[in-house]
Amino acid sequence: MNALWVLLALVAGFLQIIRNAAQRSLSDQAGPWGATLVRFLYGLPFACLFLGLVWWLAPPSTFKIGPDFWFAAPLGATAQVCATAALIQAMRASSFGLGSTFQHMSLPLAAVVGVLFLGDRLSLWGWVGIWGATAGLLLASWPTRGIAGGIAGFKAGFFGLASGACFAVSANCYRLCGLAIDSSAPFFSATFTLFCVQALQSLVLGGILLVFDRRALAALAADGRASWSAGFMGAAASACWFAALTLAPAALVRALNALVEAPAATLFGWIRFKETIELRRGIGSALIVAGVVVCVLGQL
Repeated sequence: MNALWVLLALVAGFLQIIRNAAQRSLSDQAGPWGATLVRFLYGLPFACLFLGLVWWLAPPSTFKIGPDFWFAAPLGATAQVCATAALIQAMRASSFGLGSTFQHMSLPLAAVVGVLFLGDRLSLWGWVGIWGATAGLLLASWPTRGIAGGIAGFKAGFFGLASGACFAVSANCYRLCGLAIDSSAPFFSATFTLFCVQALQSLVLGGILLVFDRRALAALAADGRASWSAGFMGAAASACWFAALTLAPAALVRALNALVEAPAATLFGWIRFKETIELRRGIGSALIVAGVVVCVLGQL
């Protein structure tokens, strides 16, 4: 397996932390759907630029689009929009660091879906990892401070699970997209897929907000610096992520993302948003990451 995917996944993980922070900041004014749109709409010009550069510097030997692309691209685009909105809601209901950790439930969820619907088989250590990550999620989101605190905790856990499930779908869809174009040209396949899905996401979600929530669009335009920052970081992270998915299975790429993002998000939340991490939630987050790692290593 080409080791380039490791570097790409690591870079994507750090870029996603910066993008998530920008989206979290915008969500107070633009709401969860406006903050979701910013990564696609403001990232689209950069996705177009990345595609043009790759086509110029490293064009594919052949250009073909397999039939799987036309099914996987819209499904992955829809799942990613839902995953991003759920992630923002999880961060708003808990904290930036914990909300970012919740999304990594995508790995064990993807494993369960594979067993139930695709006939995959998990080793003993794979199941240990799944239940360990689930225990971590319950520990991190369990209520401790009355009814209001309990509702917030379960709300964060619910949106975290939804985010992880949707990210699991989108990751596998984008891997299928890359393989349907040209697996021997990962950068072209990644940037072409990125441009197509971000154009679709911008058109559909932007059109919905234009009709039903123009205030969200106005909020994005008012804070242009944060919006363009989120767009650039999102497009760059997705380009690296999509290329890594062309080179390696989605489970491995998401696992490496988890190892990078979980501690970095906690540290960034403490520095940027002045968040404090309770011991119980810190242990729960550590269990989620440990479960993810054990799950992947058990399948290697």
